[in-house]
Amino acid sequence: MNEDRYSEDVLAAGWREAGRRVVPQQEAVRDLVVEEVATGFCGAVIRVEKKVVTLEDRFGKLRLFPLGGGFLLDGEPIVLVQPRPTTPASRARTASGSLAVSDAPARVARASRIFVEGRHDAELVEKVWGADLRIEGVAVEYIEGVDNLADLLDEFRPDSTRRVGVLVDHLVPGSKESRIADAVARGRYGRHVLVVGHPYVDVWQSVKPARLNLPVWPVIPRSIEWKHGICQALGWPHEDQADIARAWQRILGQVRTYADLEPALLGRVEQLIDFVTVEQ
Repeated sequence: MNEDRYSEDVLAAGWREAGRRVVPQQEAVRDLVVEEVATGFCGAVIRVEKKVVTLEDRFGKLRLFPLGGGFLLDGEPIVLVQPRPTTPASRARTASGSLAVSDAPARVARASRIFVEGRHDAELVEKVWGADLRIEGVAVEYIEGVDNLADLLDEFRPDSTRRVGVLVDHLVPGSKESRIADAVARGRYGRHVLVVGHPYVDVWQSVKPARLNLPVWPVIPRSIEWKHGICQALGWPHEDQADIARAWQRILGQVRTYADLEPALLGRVEQLIDFVTVEQ
């Protein structure tokens, strides 16, 4: 027998890896479909934040998992890793499209404010314009309905150094919202308050329907509460407020940049930011 089974040095470099299968790394890019081994959950990558990947299955259910091993791609083991920046050589932009300012500290909050009607409005503005607003030192507050605006302005007492920008839903001619906006413009604080709005019944509609694989947003009869009607039309749970909150998070999860929003909202928010940050 010519082969000497003792001729190889078992302590040579790489002896520990000999015969061991190397599991390939895979960037967790959006829409990549993977299976998490421990739970059997199969879904598409929606986003990656702080070394945590969010997967969405075909029923719209979301699950969060840590990046790393324990995933299958087309039945084969992989290690999910943070995706690389798509344009590492170019200067990054914020979600609003502005050039990002690296390592810039948040500015001390201005006295001026931006008011929005509800929590969902505030979360959407934060997701897209949050970086810009922190640089400018502008706080966003939600007022739980435009009916409260007059009382809040009396309490806030806007002036040339304490401006207020207000984003209103369904600001169309003849609506309650338009009458309130007109009254504010004519009132004692009119010079220091700017009320603008979008035409949608609710801020949900400012997300492009294509982001939810819809041709258009469903039309809901006025006799049905709009958010509940939308969830019902889309086949989503809508029995209680927790269902509505989950539906909104599902919608908000599809918003990554300004490109996911309708222009009718984009221009109005930019207008408010300019109004409250102008130097007097």
